Amino acid sequence: MDQRTLRERRRQKKRQMMIRRYTKLGIMAAAVILVVIFAVRGVIMPIMNRGKGTGSSGDDLTAQTEQTEETRSEDGEVAEVTEEVVVTDSSLASRMPLKGASDGAKVAYLTPGWHDDDEGRWYQNVDGTYFADGFQEINGSQYSFDENGYMQTGWVESGANEYYFNDDGSYNPDKRKPMLALTFDDGPSEYTSELLDCLAENGAHATFFMLGECVEVYPDMPAKMLETGCELGNHSWDHSQLTSLDYDSVASQFSRTDNAVLEACGQVPTVARCPYGSGSSDIFSIGDRPFFMWSLDTEDWRLMDVDADYNAVMNGDLTDGSIILMHDIHQPSVQASLRLIPDLIAAGYKLVTVSELAAAKGVNLQVASYSDFWDSSLSAGLVPGYEGASGPAGTLTSGSSSEEEITSGDEDYSEDEDYSDEEYYDEDYSEEEYLDDSSDEEYYDEDYSEEY
Repeated sequence: MDQRTLRERRRQKKRQMMIRRYTKLGIMAAAVILVVIFAVRGVIMPIMNRGKGTGSSGDDLTAQTEQTEETRSEDGEVAEVTEEVVVTDSSLASRMPLKGASDGAKVAYLTPGWHDDDEGRWYQNVDGTYFADGFQEINGSQYSFDENGYMQTGWVESGANEYYFNDDGSYNPDKRKPMLALTFDDGPSEYTSELLDCLAENGAHATFFMLGECVEVYPDMPAKMLETGCELGNHSWDHSQLTSLDYDSVASQFSRTDNAVLEACGQVPTVARCPYGSGSSDIFSIGDRPFFMWSLDTEDWRLMDVDADYNAVMNGDLTDGSIILMHDIHQPSVQASLRLIPDLIAAGYKLVTVSELAAAKGVNLQVASYSDFWDSSLSAGLVPGYEGASGPAGTLTSGSSSEEEITSGDEDYSEDEDYSDEEYYDEDYSEEEYLDDSSDEEYYDEDYSEEY
């Protein structure tokens, strides 16, 4: 082989090696560019945006912001992509950065908007993040995202509320579960533990308005109430008629019960109810917490029959937002509750505490008296502290009251008025009728023996 042929082959080999080298360098450069893009869009930009207040990592936010990003089409025209982020409360979805392998199905997408993969449907923001673990309004509709960032449908629970999301993921404000607050007075008793077990088994909550002298007899019950998600209420020390006592004695009735409950479980009652439902604005101020009446009186103390107690609830007014009065000192009442709790849930009701019911209805509880949280009462401005109904992301929905209506509701509970049974509940709950049937001597004969 002559020298010319050898030189030609060497040149060809060098050229091939150079092509391979540049090809490898090009591939490596492209990989680096992609890594940088993912890092900037998925990690650095979200961090920068959070510093500017345009994102969330789970903190409560109250601002409404807009993000604008320029995109250039193939023909060179520049268009702006504007994304409005409505930030309202802690239930709002977090903005999660793409994290490489852990978000393998998502890192393949670089364009903002809705995307589908094998796991479900999710939404990418213009900064490369995606919504997760909460609610978010997008293009005028509200959506729910799970902890992995995928859109949810059907019933979604948030606190005491349950929201329904259509098959396309949008929130349906017309579909909701009616809510009821079961309340039990005059305990705890020997029957309360079984009642709490039933509530826990059915994922239901209730409010217990307790007598201080009974807490001393059953000191384990307040802690068990808290463990099952129930609410502690103060019902005075010994069921005295508070309107007949001087203010110092009224204060003692509440403080002694607070101390007994605090010693029993480490927490004082957050709500209260006056014995016989008889109170006044002065008594409410002394108690210094929200007070609760009721909208459905089962009269279980008079019936003392399991079937009659059951029917009093199931055939009573179960309007969404009702507060039901029962007593856990009576065995028939508790036995009836063991039947009606699962039956109410099967009928589509959600059983919550009075405070959970207030929160779900958009009411900021005041030192005042409450008897129901019906939509009709809310819209009429009859419920102190009503701030308007809201959807899952905090946006107002139908049924919200104006500021003027709320103010007029506060006037209904002015300090000049007395909420005795004769004035507030007319004939249905008159003090004389109730005391005639259930005076301290008669009402507590069997259940409050000398051992109390």
